[in-house]
Amino acid sequence: MIAIDRRTRGKERVNRRIALVWALLCIIFLALGFSRIVEGQFPGPDDVLRLVQVRDLLNGQSWFDLHQYRIDPPGGTAMHWSRLVDIPLALIVAILSPIFGQNAAEMVAIIVVPLLLLGGILFFIGRLAWRLFGLEVAGFACLAIGLFAPIVMQLQPMRIDHHGWQILAVAAALWAIAHRHAAIGGGIAGFAMGVGLTISIELLPMAAAFGAVLTVRWLSDRDNRWWLVCYMQALALSLTALFFLTRGWTDLTQYCDAIAPAHMGFFLIAAVLTGAIAAARNVPNMLVILLLTGSAGLGLLFFALSAPTCVAAPFAQLDPVVRDLWYLRVMEGRPVWTQNLAIALPILLQLVFILAVTILLARSADKWMRQWWVEYVILLVASILGAMLVWRSAGFACVIAAIPVGWLTAKLFAVIRGRRGLGVKLAAACAVIIILLPSAPVDFVRAFNFDDDRGNQVAKSSVREAECDINAQARLLNTLPRGTIFAPLDLGPAILRWSHHSVVATGHHRANEAMADVINGFTLPPDVAEILIRDHNTRYVLVCTDVTEFSNYAAAEPGGLAGRLTANDIPAWLTPVKFDAPDQFRVYRVTPQ
Repeated sequence: MIAIDRRTRGKERVNRRIALVWALLCIIFLALGFSRIVEGQFPGPDDVLRLVQVRDLLNGQSWFDLHQYRIDPPGGTAMHWSRLVDIPLALIVAILSPIFGQNAAEMVAIIVVPLLLLGGILFFIGRLAWRLFGLEVAGFACLAIGLFAPIVMQLQPMRIDHHGWQILAVAAALWAIAHRHAAIGGGIAGFAMGVGLTISIELLPMAAAFGAVLTVRWLSDRDNRWWLVCYMQALALSLTALFFLTRGWTDLTQYCDAIAPAHMGFFLIAAVLTGAIAAARNVPNMLVILLLTGSAGLGLLFFALSAPTCVAAPFAQLDPVVRDLWYLRVMEGRPVWTQNLAIALPILLQLVFILAVTILLARSADKWMRQWWVEYVILLVASILGAMLVWRSAGFACVIAAIPVGWLTAKLFAVIRGRRGLGVKLAAACAVIIILLPSAPVDFVRAFNFDDDRGNQVAKSSVREAECDINAQARLLNTLPRGTIFAPLDLGPAILRWSHHSVVATGHHRANEAMADVINGFTLPPDVAEILIRDHNTRYVLVCTDVTEFSNYAAAEPGGLAGRLTANDIPAWLTPVKFDAPDQFRVYRVTPQ
């Protein structure tokens, strides 16, 4: 689709420029995260649990079995994660473990994989920026990727959760829809979205946005209708193939939080009908719109009939106590107006400003290049709206905004290098800083302070900064006979990683009932909590009294178990276990009946 064929300019070594920026960003990321890497401090519990899942896979758990059997034993908890994210981690650990040992191999994997994801994103964005504008803009666009805090948070070393993969999928699809051939470009974009949706269904709004862009492309020129057809068919086929490759034929459970048969049915119906509409001759645009809307409606009807419970709002099935004391505190999954506006507002204003720049590019472009920038505006608007509704989606908006940022930065640097007066040059330099770092450098460093992706930034910071260092103290638990531990949700993954014990629940919504039992167990009076705790055959109770999650429980119900334990008022059915550890780290043995 791009008019200027930069690939014919052989002297422009764009891949070399991209590689240089990638190397520079890797050095910066590693330097800023060095202390956390040395301490083994993961960005959040999901990253820890991802490593536990990889360990289970390498230790013989079935590829198709995504249960965590040490969460709410003996049945365990079915995770909504995809094996696709496990592949590079498992490969690196499996290859390096015989040479360097498992711990060193795991450390290499959790550092290298996020940086490789960064390299992939830079490749797609850099190549596209190069074709659009040239080598200098490509370099600045890649640099901008490393300065967007929402992206940095998801690509820092030890961030092995799935969010970086979603950003990569968006970058790949953006690059693909600029290809010259509908079959190749549409197919790659559809495949990228298929991989992204298989990894996490949170990418669904962006998949719809790319479909909308290709629909606009069809309506502007009927010869471009095959873009949408190839996109939809590649999306539907990749979703189906990846489902059976990662879930197998035996697990056809209809989950609402991951791609399942009802989702595949929707996309297959939409893909087939889109192809049929495109094959028809002389269909006016208004009828095309009606037919495409009808095909989407039929797909939604199939979905609603196949999975009626999934039509409700996300997390509608959560226990009220889980919703109030867990879900509503997962801030990065909530709208922008619930965030700390001192952090979120500068990023949002930056994105809105870049949207205005992109509109300017569309207005000043000629002929069908204007169409390209109009499509770009649609994607940027969709991603910004998505970020406003789910704040962690800001990473999608940032990766799309990187190219307009690169273009504007190149223009401002041209002013700085030019012959204009000192005042103009200083203004241009200030504009560069404001555009690239609207929240000031401290917010970029804040991203490396490992604010947890599960959203409660104050709480997660407290987990890391607390005297009760769960990553260090959890190792002490191996001196105790194996058993199930009743612990706050956010401490669970570290317990699973560093000890041989099980936990009642972690902060993962499919264990809704067990999560409710944990929250109720800490907030209800001790005599009632005892019943819940014993129902899980719990052998130990573990708390970190200076961690925010536990403090929230104590504050919610001062007379509950958490409040009593905070005050060192220990019920008779609990016996303290002594460790050489800070007083805030407390373990109690449940007295046998």
